[in-house]
Amino acid sequence: MKTQKFIVKLFPEIMVKGSSAKRQMVGQLYNNLLKLLGDIHQDITVRKFSDKIEVLTPIEVVDKVRVRLLNTSGIELVLEALQFDNMMTLDEIKVKVCEISLAEIEGKTFVVRAKRTGTHPFNSSEMERVIGGYTLAHSNAKGVDLHHPEITVRIELINNQLNIISDKHKGLGGYPIGTQGDILSLMSGGFDSTVASYLTMKRGLKTHFIFFNLGGIAHEIGVKQVSYYLWNKFGASHRVKIISVPFDDVLTEIFRSTPETYMGVTLKRLMLMASEKVAKEMGIDALVTGESIAQVSSQTLRNLALIDQASNMLIIRPLATMNKPEIIDISTQIGTRRFAENMPEYCGVISKNPITHGSFKRMEREAKRFDYSVLDKAVEDAKSIYVDEVIDDVTNNAPIEVIDKIENSSYVIIDIRGGEETLESSCETLNIPFYKLKTEFKKLPQEREYLLYCEKGVMSQLHAQYLRDSENRENVKVYRP
Repeated sequence: MKTQKFIVKLFPEIMVKGSSAKRQMVGQLYNNLLKLLGDIHQDITVRKFSDKIEVLTPIEVVDKVRVRLLNTSGIELVLEALQFDNMMTLDEIKVKVCEISLAEIEGKTFVVRAKRTGTHPFNSSEMERVIGGYTLAHSNAKGVDLHHPEITVRIELINNQLNIISDKHKGLGGYPIGTQGDILSLMSGGFDSTVASYLTMKRGLKTHFIFFNLGGIAHEIGVKQVSYYLWNKFGASHRVKIISVPFDDVLTEIFRSTPETYMGVTLKRLMLMASEKVAKEMGIDALVTGESIAQVSSQTLRNLALIDQASNMLIIRPLATMNKPEIIDISTQIGTRRFAENMPEYCGVISKNPITHGSFKRMEREAKRFDYSVLDKAVEDAKSIYVDEVIDDVTNNAPIEVIDKIENSSYVIIDIRGGEETLESSCETLNIPFYKLKTEFKKLPQEREYLLYCEKGVMSQLHAQYLRDSENRENVKVYRP
């Protein structure tokens, strides 16, 4: 069986830790990769060393393994290598490197960079000089350029094993998940909360999600979908939970007890209080939010101080000094932008003439008006599932009708995946990406019956429910063949 080798270089901050901490972190990353890569193919081999991890994978799953490695925290660099064993002499090595590099360096300047481990009658500099000279003489390369080469030929010699690096990728960095404890993320599904959650996962924190439902089942499905996406892409080495807290009665009590100007701050305080209760039950020591200083009225420095008064728990705000374009750029990179753009933002709807520099004394007075038994009841009624159960949960609990076999060709199928390829069917089929559906659906003849289709059926479930709830569209179902 033909295999591809990946050399995984560790995040530099791991390498400067004490021997015990370093050993624990490398061990955790090794175990994480065993879990993640074992789900891809049973014949993948993972080898642990003190300063790196090597992965040998069947050729047919190389692309999947590469993607998984690049989305796993704790990894600084991923090198793809061709491995040759029993390379005993420098003459053997130079011939092999030249043979492998010929096509890539043709007509270009190049340089050879070598690293050597073990006992050899030559050093790294001599390797670079001999291999570079031989390759130049036996190729059609333009020349050797030590400072600004078009091609860098990277090789590693470990005792008698030669690795010729064929590609190099920047990894996620950070610490391996499982080394920094657990955290509970206040997840709304928008730009800020998804990016904040990603950053804690990247830092090695096992990130659970808590969602405060103000917008009905469509909002809940949307938040569960993006939480699943984040977990599946960046944190699937560990099971985490998503907790949904019904907050509609809390919102009603805010309207009853709180002046308009303090409603936004009060809502955020109550979310922290509820999150603290849930976190303590889960044995979690800290919360994470997506708040950024001065982005909205409730996030001025004074108002954040008022909000923090409501909880004694450590609150992490990774986005505190980021501006919105920076946050959106990260969401684009990690793939959550499309979700965020289509997620309704409910926290802002209760902020009418909001205070931007709240008073501690006034906040204390207003807080006493609230009936906290309503909050206790909301926490008591919260529902918790593991994030990996989200797809089954959405399928089983959402009331949208699901069609698995088409017997009526009068349906119109809307493929919402967003790719160029459209699902083949006996029915009329439209290709409308999910992020355009809300605007484009209004333009369609409403006397027709529509089936929404996506690969796993989760996004189609979300958007069908949204069209039902917000647009009062009864002519929408889900197609899940």
